[in-house]
This record gives sequence, C-alpha cells and structure tokens, in this order.
Amino acid sequence: MTDYPVNMDVKPEVTAFFDPATWTISYVVKDPASNKCAIVDSVMDIDYAAGRITYESADALIKHVEDNGLELEWLLETHVHADHLSAAPYIQNKLGGKIGIGKNITIVQDVFGKVFNEGTEFQRDGSQFDALLEDGDILEIGELKLTVMHTPGHTPACMTYVTGNAAFVGDTLFMPDGGSARADFPGGDAGMLYDSIQKVLALPDDMRLFMCHDYGPNGRDIEWETTVGAEKEHNIHVGAGKTKEDFVKFRTERDAQLDMPRLIIPSLQVNMRAGEIPTDKDGRPMLKVPVNGL
Repeated sequence: MTDYPVNMDVKPEVTAFFDPATWTISYVVKDPASNKCAIVDSVMDIDYAAGRITYESADALIKHVEDNGLELEWLLETHVHADHLSAAPYIQNKLGGKIGIGKNITIVQDVFGKVFNEGTEFQRDGSQFDALLEDGDILEIGELKLTVMHTPGHTPACMTYVTGNAAFVGDTLFMPDGGSARADFPGGDAGMLYDSIQKVLALPDDMRLFMCHDYGPNGRDIEWETTVGAEKEHNIHVGAGKTKEDFVKFRTERDAQLDMPRLIIPSLQVNMRAGEIPTDKDGRPMLKVPVNGL
C-alpha cells in the first residue's frame, strides 16, 4: 500500500451543501492559509420526467465561492456517480479550475460506452477531464496538500481525497449507521470495497470523514461528517472487527435486493463525459434510454 502522507495539524475549512433531491453532499474545501479552494462532488439539477436541466445547486456553490472571495483550483469527482449529475463544467465555466477524477474512468467509459451504444466519436480515454488521478498523487490547493487515495469497489475509479485532517470518501463509506455503498454495478467488487474501506480506516482515528451521501436512516437528521474512530467502532457493515468474508456475504446478498438508482441513466451518460450533456447528430442535448441494458 502507498504510504499516504497525513498532517493532522492542518485543518481545511469545509463547507457542506446538501441536495435533498439526490441526498448528495457537495463540499467547498478551503486552504486555511489562502483564498484557494476546491469543490468536491458538485450537483447539476435535473427534472428527469420533463427532461429539464437547471443549476440551483451549482449556483449555491458558485455564490459561496464568490461571496467569500475564493479562487477555485480544482473540481474533484470521487467517482462516476450513478445517482446525480455533475455540474463540474458549468462551474468551471463560471469560476475556472481543473476537473479531476481517478484514471480508471477509462474502464467506466469503456463499459458504459457499450451500454449506451456510443459511437467511435465518444472518446474512452478520459480526455473529457483535465486530470486523471492516480493513487498517491498530491494536488495543491494554495498551500494545502491533497493526497489522492484509490479506493475502488463501488466503482473501479473511486477515489478518496485526504487533505490535512479531512478526507472525502465518496461512496466508499456512509455514516456509521448507514454502512457502505453497493458494489454490484459493472466493475464493482465487494471484496475490493472491503479492502478500500480498510485503507480509509487505517488513517488516524481523529481524521474527519466527509460523506457524499446520507439518507437519514431511521428518521434521524441528515449528517455528513464523522471520524475514522467512529466508523471503526460503530459502522454497521464493517465496524467492530467485521471480517472480509462476512462483509462480502452481506454486501452481495444486500445488493441483490436493491433497485437501480432513480437517475442512473442520465447520470452515467453525463458523468462519464465529465458533466457534459451528450448531443445528437444535430448538436441538440439528448439522453438515451437503453432497454434492458442495465
């Protein structure tokens, strides 16, 4: 395993934005020593039934950045989301910054390029993104160092971003009473997910962990921040020393009972393009619905 550098003395300023339509939390992560920042897992709004795209969620992020005099360095995706659409290019057009994702996006593009019958004009080399990130890469947000940790299992391209005393885990983990994400999408693997979770849990116990989703289990209020120590002790899927064998058995049986995410069809088409909406031969924004393809 890569020896990931950790500096718990650095405390990034993290502002969370919850999108109730998709249960997604986006983050503005600010360097405490400068006005530089990054955005993690932005959301573009869609009324799927009406085929209508809007930008209220993204505009809230933009307003926060502008109101606080921040300069955007990075737009980071923890993975190709299947439950919401990324607003990265819309925000980039307003604020600048580079769009980054794990280099295994190419695997996701290859798989779903076939599912959606994309032609040869759809590039499967990740070139839609500004940076394809590898395990152990270090990014700079002003004076803030951000380490990239490859945490596959939910998808092949899942990344956790560790900066100072904060880590952004995407769907690799949920809050302790939420457990973990499914691993049954193409390229997912429950055993690999367990191993990735152990990498996250090897970080210091006081490391703050920020979730990409929360669903308020058992009617509690929405939450998105916990710690490594709390996950190790209380996570209902992997905490208290649960074995890999037990996790794989549970995760496999549980995943077989889950419905497809409501927005999986538009999300995959948009997110594998770095947030750009596909177009038809006449240049009009257009989404496909593969029949019995997922």
